[in-house]
Amino acid sequence: MTTRTILLASPRSFCAGVERAIEVVEQLLERRGRPVYVRKQIVHNAHVVAELESRGAVFVDELDAVPEGATVVFSAHGVSPAVRDEADRRGLDVIDATCPLVTKVHAEARRYAGRGDTVVLIGHAGHEEVEGTMGEALDRTVLVETVEDVARLEVEDPSRVSYLTQTTLAVDETTAILDALRNKFGALRGPEAADICYATTNRQEALAAIADESDLVLVVGSTNSSNSRRLVELALKRGTPAHLIDDATDIDAHWLDGVRVIGLTAGASAPPRLVDEVVDWVRGFGPVEVVERELTRETIHFTLPSTVRQP
Repeated sequence: MTTRTILLASPRSFCAGVERAIEVVEQLLERRGRPVYVRKQIVHNAHVVAELESRGAVFVDELDAVPEGATVVFSAHGVSPAVRDEADRRGLDVIDATCPLVTKVHAEARRYAGRGDTVVLIGHAGHEEVEGTMGEALDRTVLVETVEDVARLEVEDPSRVSYLTQTTLAVDETTAILDALRNKFGALRGPEAADICYATTNRQEALAAIADESDLVLVVGSTNSSNSRRLVELALKRGTPAHLIDDATDIDAHWLDGVRVIGLTAGASAPPRLVDEVVDWVRGFGPVEVVERELTRETIHFTLPSTVRQP
């Protein structure tokens, strides 16, 4: 029986912002007991949400589902000022688990709008991070998703335009949109450091390093995870069949027909154990050699909010 090779992209799975957000909820459950309310999913992963629900977390779409005076956690994706104001009006005890890299984008939005610029946000409509960022300056922010959107864009003063990006975008697509913006607005200004987060970039580069050698790419992540979907798109653009799976039970055995090399990675919100389970599942079809390709080592760690730090 022929041995299959699994090429493990590294870095993969949890990033620092996801780990921090999950730990916020875990610490609150341990120290304050259940229930702990969380607005939206704490991170975009079905397994993470289900596990926290089993321990007493209650996920709600909007704050009106949270009892007066209760503790509520804002997810890693951030919220708009309007949501914060509503929480204040209802006397909720807010614990903010927004990723610090998303908080950086919010601060930039306020600064750019405050100096009178039109703020062009590159991102995906409907994503919670985008909604939160746009809420910082709704009257001065416009969303673009494609190069075609840039071509149609009209602004009040073309000499006063700044840009921001969602943190979980595909690097190559974002570069193309940014080039179009620069060509259209010669005085375009933006952040000194890129808004696309280190984890998104690292996972895309790590997958790119193995995709061409792979007959099939499997990306562990939930369908509402932007950075996970970008990984699938990356592999497909390089000509390698690719699938997004929540876990090993989503794999169709027929995908392995004729496949000798499997590229395997996971989005930044997917637990590492799910990757191990995929490896074990593939082993059920014969011998497997696992080869990890580490492109870079992530050492970033974000401290917890002061309200949940251990004394």
